Amino acid sequence: QFRRMSSKEKGDVKRTFACASCDYTAARKGNFRRPEMIHTGEKPFACNSCEYRSKTHQQLRSHERTHTGEKPFACNSCDFTAKHLSSLKCHAMTSHSPLFKPYVCGICDFKTKQFGNLKGHMRIHTLEKPYACNICDFRSSQHGNLKVHKRTHSGEKPFACGSCDYRARSRGHLRRHERTHTGEKPYGCDSCDYRTTESGNLKQHMRTHTG
Repeated sequence: QFRRMSSKEKGDVKRTFACASCDYTAARKGNFRRPEMIHTGEKPFACNSCEYRSKTHQQLRSHERTHTGEKPFACNSCDFTAKHLSSLKCHAMTSHSPLFKPYVCGICDFKTKQFGNLKGHMRIHTLEKPYACNICDFRSSQHGNLKVHKRTHSGEKPFACGSCDYRARSRGHLRRHERTHTGEKPYGCDSCDYRTTESGNLKQHMRTHTG
């Protein structure tokens, strides 16, 4: 599968062996082992737990983690661990890079880190509501909203305030309540000094400027 290069072909580059099937060249005959497998389809490395075979020992080691559950690649910023380095790189970019939002809505300025979030957002524009309550007529564009709604039937309030006995059906409701303790008012008017604890109050206030 390889041939020795002529001195004219070598030029100033120290590459003695050339592949007979492609343009690959190498300085040593031993370097041809892996490129040859591309053409022959040979997979000499076999998994002991299943029928998987690979061209390289590195690929086999990566595959074996699907059986052992080993996750040797750890994130420096959180507890995330991964079986593959590529998964760790993807996690670091999507979870710890605030500017990384590759999924963009074609109708408005919405951007997100995850494709699933974009799909859910698009239902705002299409008015699609695929998630239906099996007890009443409630329907929602988001599965999370349906989960919160179902708690109105079950009475479940899993989110507890750390400062009083208040409990909430959703994390958003709890955050809103906690502002009564902290005094935080994250929603501010662009036209005056008005600030409020809830976005709905800000919308109502803005009408005093727009008429």
